[in-house]
Amino acid sequence: MIEPLTYLNGQFLPQPQVHLAFNDAGFVFGATVTDQCRTFRHQLFRLSDHLVRFRQSCRLARIPQPLADDELTLIAEKLVAHNAALLGPEQDLALVMVATPGPIAYYLGEEGGLGDGTPTLALHTFPLPFARHAHLFREGAHLVVLDRRHLAAGSLDPHIKHRNRLHWWLADQEAREIEAWASALLLDGEGHVTETSTANFLLVRGGVVFSPARTAVLGGISLLTVEELCAELGLGFEEKPLSLQDCLAADEAMLASTPYCLAGVNSINGVVLPWPGPVWQRLLAAWSRRVGIDIRQQILAAR
Repeated sequence: MIEPLTYLNGQFLPQPQVHLAFNDAGFVFGATVTDQCRTFRHQLFRLSDHLVRFRQSCRLARIPQPLADDELTLIAEKLVAHNAALLGPEQDLALVMVATPGPIAYYLGEEGGLGDGTPTLALHTFPLPFARHAHLFREGAHLVVLDRRHLAAGSLDPHIKHRNRLHWWLADQEAREIEAWASALLLDGEGHVTETSTANFLLVRGGVVFSPARTAVLGGISLLTVEELCAELGLGFEEKPLSLQDCLAADEAMLASTPYCLAGVNSINGVVLPWPGPVWQRLLAAWSRRVGIDIRQQILAAR
């Protein structure tokens, strides 16, 4: 029986055989950086941009990443070619890259300190769970702004895409206690909107798409795609600090994220926003044309 493959430290292995050591710094210290890319029609989308961000995350987190981008590209393409062959034509894959400083020897009672081990590098895929995102296209996203704040940039650089995400776990759990299927939208220490646990946040006012400054949030590849599509469609795109009141008074709001690309926001803190918004629909249609797939239909057709 053919199984999906995973890459781990120089080897392609059947996915069920791949395990990380419990003394890996990724578990012990939460010192894990990651990136996630997706396919359209089984072809990786903007892999080179994801590799740039992955390498930046490794550098900022001081996690060694010794393979060159061309080597990572060959590994990613081999994984996708093998694993996508196990899917139907209507399905697509997420590709996940993970890097950690590697095992910590003294957690096994052996010689060796922090950073002395061989770094861990893993790449794996999974079928995109489109059915999980279908509600975003049937009714729009529901967001809740909490008292819990985004991690301060002075403590952890927002440009690191990392797995130290306990604050996001707590935020989304609290949001769903308020409203089922809601996601948390966090503010920074000055009360400006940042992002959700899985998506960049955008709002529309007067035909212009506004994003929080990318100095304060993770630079999303989907956010970059939105900016490009705005230029193609003649829409303004600006970065500026956004208050909660800006959001509640918006003509539209949107979430940009790798798995589902772009979703409209139905409500924030129970305040209903125009949905589906015309700018969101234009951008999603342009994105669909770019990748040759009706993104909305692909997600809604999933079972």
